[in-house]
Amino acid sequence: MNALTSAQSRSTAPVFVVGSARSGTTLFYDMLLSSGGFAVYLAESNVFNMLGPHFGDLRTRADREKLLRVWMDSKLFRATGLERADIESEVLEHCHNAGDFLRTVMEAMARRQGMRRWAENSVEGHIPTIKAHIPDALFIHMIRDGRDVATSLHNSRYVRTLPWKSHISLPGGGVYWEWVVERTCKAGRQFGNDYIEVHFEDLMANPQQTLAKVGGFLDHDLDYDRIRHVGYGSISRPNTHFSAELKGTFSPMGRWKKKFSEPELRRTEAMIGPTLLEQGYALASEGAKPAMNLEMRAARQLYRTVFETKWRLKRLPLVRLLRPLTPQFLDAITQAEDHPPEVRTPVSQSSSGSAQ
Repeated sequence: MNALTSAQSRSTAPVFVVGSARSGTTLFYDMLLSSGGFAVYLAESNVFNMLGPHFGDLRTRADREKLLRVWMDSKLFRATGLERADIESEVLEHCHNAGDFLRTVMEAMARRQGMRRWAENSVEGHIPTIKAHIPDALFIHMIRDGRDVATSLHNSRYVRTLPWKSHISLPGGGVYWEWVVERTCKAGRQFGNDYIEVHFEDLMANPQQTLAKVGGFLDHDLDYDRIRHVGYGSISRPNTHFSAELKGTFSPMGRWKKKFSEPELRRTEAMIGPTLLEQGYALASEGAKPAMNLEMRAARQLYRTVFETKWRLKRLPLVRLLRPLTPQFLDAITQAEDHPPEVRTPVSQSSSGSAQ
C-alpha cells in the first residue's frame, strides 16, 4: 500500500471518480454521495479542468483573489451551501495551488455537513496533477464500452473536433474514448493501490459485487440498498440524452448495436478495436479484427492530435488572457445540456435529493 494512504488515513482520504465523459462517472460519484459519509456536493467543481488552468498556480494573492471573485459569484459556490467567511481567509492566506483550493472548499463542506470525507467527479482525469497537489487522493477510473460512449457523445455537444461542427462523428467519439482511457490508465497505474478500474457494465450487471469491491478499495461501506434509497442525482434521474428510453426500462448498455450503421461500426472498430479488446469488449466484426487503411490511420491521428492540442491550449497563459473566465460562463457549463451536474439545494437545507 502507498505510504501516503495508510490504513489509518485511507477511510478518510479524498476520492476522485475519473474517466471519459459518458462513461458513468457522474453515476458512480452520486453513488458515493448516496452511500453516506461523503460531503454532498451535487455538482462538478471544475477546479482541475478549468479553474486551475485559468488562474495559474495560485502562488500570488492577486490570483487567489481573482479566483474567489469569479467562483463566489457562480452557482458552483452557491451549491456548496457555504458562506464566504467559511473559506475566504483560508484560501487567501494558505492556498498555493488548485488542490489546496479544492481541499479547503470540500473540507469546509464536510465539516458543515458532519461528514468525514469528500469526493470529486473529474471527467478526463488530471491524475498526475491531482496526486501532486493532494497526495492522499484515491482514484476510481470508470470505463465503459467505447461504442456506447461514442453513441452518447454523438448525441451531445460535449466533445467537438471543430467549432463549426455541433456533433462529433461516431468514429470520432470512439477515438476520443480511446484517447482518454489510454492516458487515464497510464497515469493511474503509476499509483498502484491508490487507483482502481471499474467497468460500467459490471456495475450495471452486478452492482452489489462491484460496490463491495470498490468499498474494500476505499475502506468505505458502499451499501447498495442505502444507495438506492437515498438516490442522489443521476441515481434517481439517469443522466441520459436518450429520453425516449426513460419511458420504458432504462438500459444504458449496448445502445451502439442500434445506433451504428454497418459502415460506421466497421470504421469505428477498425480505429479503436485493439483498445476495445484490451478492455474486455468483444468486437462485432466476424473473423479477424478489422484493419485500418491509410485514410483511417490519418483520421485517427488527426482526432487524437486535436484532442491533445485542445488539452494543452487550455493551459497556455495567452489563452487565459484572450478568453477571460466569468461567473456567467461557469454557470453556463454547470447547466449545460450535454453534461449536466446536479446542482440542487444543499443536503443540509433540503431532503429533496432522496428517492421517494
